[in-house]
Amino acid sequence: MIQPAQARAQSLVDGLDAVIFGQPDLTRMVVVAVLARGNVLLEGLPGLGKTELVKALAHLLGLDFKRLQFTPDLLPGDVTGGHMLEETERGRTMVFHPGPVFTNVLLADEINRASPKTQSALLEAMQERRVTVLGETRNLPQPFVVLATQNPIELEGTYPLPEAQLDRFLFKLDVQHAGRETLERIVTERRGGRAPEPKAVLDAESLGELFGVVDGVFLPAAVASWLARICAATHPTSPDAPEAVKQYVRFGASPRAAISIAESARAHALLGGKPNVGFDDVRAVAAHALGHRLALDYKARLDGKTGRDMANAVLGAVPEMERGRG
Repeated sequence: MIQPAQARAQSLVDGLDAVIFGQPDLTRMVVVAVLARGNVLLEGLPGLGKTELVKALAHLLGLDFKRLQFTPDLLPGDVTGGHMLEETERGRTMVFHPGPVFTNVLLADEINRASPKTQSALLEAMQERRVTVLGETRNLPQPFVVLATQNPIELEGTYPLPEAQLDRFLFKLDVQHAGRETLERIVTERRGGRAPEPKAVLDAESLGELFGVVDGVFLPAAVASWLARICAATHPTSPDAPEAVKQYVRFGASPRAAISIAESARAHALLGGKPNVGFDDVRAVAAHALGHRLALDYKARLDGKTGRDMANAVLGAVPEMERGRG
């Protein structure tokens, strides 16, 4: 069961690596997030391949894909859809027209350029996989995943994502600059910057089967205990919190963060061909799931500290085996 599922999951990673050069950690974590049924926030400068990555993922999954460019004048109805007056056999009536959120893979491009009101239109969709318009709730197609992008340095005309929305992203992943060898490969193999369109390696049914295998990956009690202690230690009032957390963090991670780490660790274990989650699987995914969920004090900005720094401090301070046990 595990080995065939691992081969299918690895085919996704290989397909992304064939489109996005020199970012093996990024492509692997994107696949882990998809297998964990989570949303992803991709942060990086323009031109690094964020959009191509999402488009390639949709093609490889064989799922319906829509791209929504977030702008300051975008309205909530432009995301969810809305009612329009139409002539029918029974006369004029209001008919609902689904918005771009009714898809399997949604690319929310430059999500921080839309107003908070428009950003909030995605909250229910990202967490509950449904939308409510004029009091009527409609379920979204399954599977459903949001992959959003944002530029970390261009702040004019942007609206930072609120903590409630950040908490709905399983991972926040940094898209790095390409190195010299990668750049040489790009200019040699990608005339005009055109990336190849990969062929589907999965479909909705086979992806659902992968979800079932991920659900069956066992989380041992010792690993679950370490995971829980990691999340608890992100709170400055915790006795296990490292000094960096006490100094720079205002609010720690929510229970949703612990759930995110557990599910993504199961997916990471599957990619490694393992039936059980190990400490190494938690360590591989924890910082990606925690960094954007920590509310930092103003002193952190002054000292150049980030949520990822705090997450790594916690991972280094909390022992895998609880003192007095094992």
